[in-house]
Amino acid sequence: MTKFTQVLAFCTLLLLLFGCGGGGRPPGPPGPPPNNSNTLNQTTANTNGAVTFKLDGWADNWFAAYLGEELIVEDSVPITTERSFNAESVTFKADYPLHLNFILKDYKENDTGLEYIGAGNQQMGDGGFIMQLTDTGSGHVVAVSNGEWKCTIIHEAPLDKACENVSNPVAGTVPCEFSALEEPAGWKSADFDDSGWTATTIHSASEVGPKDGYDQIRWDSRAQLIWGPDLETDNTLLCRVTVDAP
Repeated sequence: MTKFTQVLAFCTLLLLLFGCGGGGRPPGPPGPPPNNSNTLNQTTANTNGAVTFKLDGWADNWFAAYLGEELIVEDSVPITTERSFNAESVTFKADYPLHLNFILKDYKENDTGLEYIGAGNQQMGDGGFIMQLTDTGSGHVVAVSNGEWKCTIIHEAPLDKACENVSNPVAGTVPCEFSALEEPAGWKSADFDDSGWTATTIHSASEVGPKDGYDQIRWDSRAQLIWGPDLETDNTLLCRVTVDAP
């Protein structure tokens, strides 16, 4: 077989399979874009009031929001899920003033406060939270997460960051000790004394590294990423904010 007939035979085979040169079958349409719908979960809470609001929130890794004692939204991805980064948008009715309460949690495997325990990337996870509240009637953002919120830390671990490099970390033993407190009784009530809650700290986007769902919300320029003073060891926070009529 001559070199020409070899090339001809090879091209014929390619033509049958894929098309050869300019005479082949044109490529099909591009596939669908990646499905990112699971990174923004939209719900409606069954609450009562004269005003309709929309609350947008993103957390690393998990949050729950309450209107007083009433749960209005809980992160749709369980806190037991590693690398669960998604946003929640909930619509609900209420009256001014609103008393909003939040539970914020970073993922941890156990009370050591670590994740990926026993793996090469064993580490302390880092947290972060941002929220905005819109009065849908006026279209105005009437509240945002910022340094004026009242927050307190109820789980902190590890108390010694050397725990991160321990080959077999055990919660409650040096250097993997932790602090865990119960939620204060009545902390969601409007008249709860939160004057001692001073843990609220503003963190930059470069520190938190928000992703997956965060970019699906158009954040008000006043909304700030908050957490406790230490993104790595502050694992569970309670936060409160009162929203007065504009």
